[in-house]
Amino acid sequence: MTTDYDPIAEQYQRAKQQPWRTFVESYTLMNLVGDPSGLSVLDVACGEGFYTRMIRHRGAARVVGVDLSQGMIELAQTQETRRPLGIEFRVADARELTDTEPFDLTIAAYLLNYASTQDELEAMCEGIARSLKPGGRFVTVNSNPARDFSLAPSYRKYGFETSVIGDWQEGTPIRWTFHLADGSFEIENYYLSQESHEQAFRKSGFREVRWHRPELSPDFLPQSDRDFWSTLLEFPPIAFVECIK
Repeated sequence: MTTDYDPIAEQYQRAKQQPWRTFVESYTLMNLVGDPSGLSVLDVACGEGFYTRMIRHRGAARVVGVDLSQGMIELAQTQETRRPLGIEFRVADARELTDTEPFDLTIAAYLLNYASTQDELEAMCEGIARSLKPGGRFVTVNSNPARDFSLAPSYRKYGFETSVIGDWQEGTPIRWTFHLADGSFEIENYYLSQESHEQAFRKSGFREVRWHRPELSPDFLPQSDRDFWSTLLEFPPIAFVECIK
């Protein structure tokens, strides 16, 4: 995993406000999460705590956010200090999760797509499985492993673009360029097939694996504006997965 979020932590935080992330990504992910009232929840690769806080606001009893980036955790802790919600944030590697009190639910937004090899992917999935109680759920959104990004359409109108570095094969880097009002920044993740993900989930002890396409929130705009979202929904660059241990 080569992406260093420390230098871009503040930009990435602002990129969370792009409409597609609110009305497609967040809407779909929270639908899959469902009602977290009373649950213990771990947010892996929590970044600056966007979903961590949302889960807490929705009634989760215990919420912990972990991220490999010190810069991201500092942003999350700053917000927790300003508006305390009782969330614990800490720097941690998803491949080395060792919580002594397993969680009811673990979520992760853009974690698995940073595995560049099958071994790294399996290590992440094993860490996540260790974090869960028997019967616990893992809900995640990542770059779409069923999408050939070398043939992907332009997503520029949504505020980002994707490109491929080298030949399209297992481990190929995918570059995401996010365009903000004051400039742009890039992150890089990797392609591993849907079959590779399935294998990693099963090997880690997940007994059910369900794939979901992104959906558009009905609260966004009138039905006539769905044409704007057609590229994102018909050629989705992201995919959602729900796993049960």
